[in-house]
Amino acid sequence: MFNNSKITIGVTVLMIVMVFVLPWLDRTICKKLGVNLNDGISSNPNAARLLRLRKTLLIVMFGIYLLALLYTAFFSRAASDDYLVHVALYEDLANSVKIDYGILQFIKAIFTDGFQDAMTHVSIHLDDINQVYLNIVMFVPMGYLLPYIFDYFRKKVNYRPVLACLICSVLIENIQLITKLGYYDVDDIFSNAIGGFIGQELYIVVAYVLTHPNWRKDIEKYRNWKRKAMGKTLYPYLGKLGVTRTTIYATDEKAIWDFYVDKLGFRVLRKNVVKDSKITEYLFAVGKNQVEIICYNEERKLPEQYLTFTFNNLDKLKDRLVKEGIDDGIYEKDKYSDLRLLKFKGPDEVNVVILEGD
Repeated sequence: MFNNSKITIGVTVLMIVMVFVLPWLDRTICKKLGVNLNDGISSNPNAARLLRLRKTLLIVMFGIYLLALLYTAFFSRAASDDYLVHVALYEDLANSVKIDYGILQFIKAIFTDGFQDAMTHVSIHLDDINQVYLNIVMFVPMGYLLPYIFDYFRKKVNYRPVLACLICSVLIENIQLITKLGYYDVDDIFSNAIGGFIGQELYIVVAYVLTHPNWRKDIEKYRNWKRKAMGKTLYPYLGKLGVTRTTIYATDEKAIWDFYVDKLGFRVLRKNVVKDSKITEYLFAVGKNQVEIICYNEERKLPEQYLTFTFNNLDKLKDRLVKEGIDDGIYEKDKYSDLRLLKFKGPDEVNVVILEGD
């Protein structure tokens, strides 16, 4: 895709600045402004507005990168007369280094004639190497910035960014083929995917270290747990397990319906009336989570109860709660993770907790 060797140094410098300077500058500015980037409580009362501004600036920066990518891929070249396709994987790269005689003879010449004389039999074509390098480096920012900016890619950072880079590269190559703006080159697709993979791994290493000062302790604890848990019953099925149903108790059927269905928007999956009693059992659903409510339909003392959910945008949720007339109070800090949470009361003084997270 890229054949202009003049931009090699500039692209490399920009990549280094993006990977190392951007997160440092981002964290430093937010810290001085009293804005918590780790989903914790911010000291600045305008933190929500500042976080929105920050994300807007990052999206603008990502947009500028995309424009530069599109310019390089399409608008910096003229259309050819024919449809050009190159499918031999890294053939040009393999041919970029040529030796007058076999590799074994070359190694022998190093010891007999000296390295300098042996190298006179080697010819290196830097243009082919430079093109592969540029195709890799130009997609590093995409693999890095996608999880840096967007929650969707951050949740599955091990494969979503590189998959997006692969799809984007295939689209670019197909458009180039249709418009005759360059080759449809399999080398480019593989190189772009490698660049996206490098970008997402740099994000994991750099961003995680900056965000989690105790990352070494966290990793050590995880490794210790993994060594002990591998032989236990549930370990092989961890990816398939999840908490999907919570049970709480209530006394007023009308209050349940008004709060959970009319205000919060729960879906009723099942209603059971227990024979020869006043008890009504409800099974509600919100997304993949189920809430079982056992309603006695009479006054009685109930234990303290908690209903906890996670959500990744508490500010937006808070506004909607206010519109429904639910007093959500102020943000509190979770004692286990230091993340922000909202807490409000449901029927029968149930503590509904919304924890910020994925």
